[in-house]
Amino acid sequence: MTFVRRSLLALCLSLLVAGLAPRFCAGQSTNPQPAAAPQPAATATPAAPAAPQQAYSLPPEKLAKAIALSRIRHIMGFVGTAWGLLVLLILLATHFFSSTAAWAERVVKWRWLSGLLFFAIFFIVTSLASLPLDLYGQHVELSYGISVQSWASWAGDQGKALGLGVLLGAPILLLFNWIVKRWPRRFWLGLWVVTLPLLVLSIFISPLLEPIFNKYEPLTKNNAALVTDLEKVVARTGTNIPPERMFLMKASLKSNGLNAYVSGMGATKRVVVWDTTADRVPNDDVLFIFGHESGHYVLNHMPKMLAGSAFFLFFLYWGCAAFAKWMVRRFGARWHAESLASRTGFIVLMFAISIASFFMQPISSAFSRHFEHEADVYGQEAIHGLVADPQKTAVASFNALGEAWLEDPTPSPFIEFWTYGHPSVQNRANFALHYDPWANGGHGKFFDK
Repeated sequence: MTFVRRSLLALCLSLLVAGLAPRFCAGQSTNPQPAAAPQPAATATPAAPAAPQQAYSLPPEKLAKAIALSRIRHIMGFVGTAWGLLVLLILLATHFFSSTAAWAERVVKWRWLSGLLFFAIFFIVTSLASLPLDLYGQHVELSYGISVQSWASWAGDQGKALGLGVLLGAPILLLFNWIVKRWPRRFWLGLWVVTLPLLVLSIFISPLLEPIFNKYEPLTKNNAALVTDLEKVVARTGTNIPPERMFLMKASLKSNGLNAYVSGMGATKRVVVWDTTADRVPNDDVLFIFGHESGHYVLNHMPKMLAGSAFFLFFLYWGCAAFAKWMVRRFGARWHAESLASRTGFIVLMFAISIASFFMQPISSAFSRHFEHEADVYGQEAIHGLVADPQKTAVASFNALGEAWLEDPTPSPFIEFWTYGHPSVQNRANFALHYDPWANGGHGKFFDK
């Protein structure tokens, strides 16, 4: 799914589609160890410094693949952004949107229904425009052994995602379009007020939509021992997730990746462990991953992220309202967009938001990396006393996850700064290797013992 579509999903409930397959992000940076002490001068010359210890490493063959795959992923990410913006610009310049709006009003009597038709067509056309990149992305994932999903299954998921985008997104965009028309001077404030509860709702109902894309079974049915171990972490962290809300996802039908996560909130909150994870890594490693995810809830990262999103969205909408108005004044006649309240004018507003969202991505990434690091610390402390060696367990988890997803141990600092929502795998593994707050009678940041 291209960046522009992800930006648009932030404006409507179809953002759920992009979040239904959580992935463990990763990357790199070494953490050198002290050099070896020199030999006495009387007997030998000083010894050469010891090679820096890398807590996360890959075998040579996989390392070459990881570097190549990461390069492709990063190029595709930026190309997808540029292509998505270019598609919107082309469709505006060729009067596609204005012609479609006029056609929809001719064939449908009620304006609200013609609006639904217009935005449904919008989702379909932009999805088809991104299809070549999506196809290539799936081809790459198959070639490198990350994906094992058949093309028929992949096409089915694409169709389901599009269907959800039309079903959920078109009414939301129609509502936003109506707000722009109803309050032309302060519409950005109305959009902001409506977006906030939609973001909360998206988190709440995402577990209800996940089964559309993947198969789930009760974890007690497949791995009762793991459930018993997870309950120890639940008790220690106070996350209040009973065994009946612990599920095994049949990820092996589509992926060789590893993951375990917590999704939803309130009555929909649940634990999900991929079957690839349960089958291929020790239970101790799963406990650390689950402890990390629990940290997001215990440390209130979700409400903090929502508060941060609310803060930045306020200024994003305010700034993009002025930017979009300028574009309509400058190019409106050429694009047949008489005002922002028109269907075409509303697309101009979304175009402006997509551009601004791209340049704000480093801010979002930085906040996310901060919360992910806190969750790493929390996860390692949460398993203290439950596993024999929390440091070794955390490092092993990062290595298993990084190897499964073929994460590059040495990503570009710029790429990490701009796009990484997690600290790099190497940074995370190095921190885990040296984090032992209980040494010499100390205590953890979140747990005393």
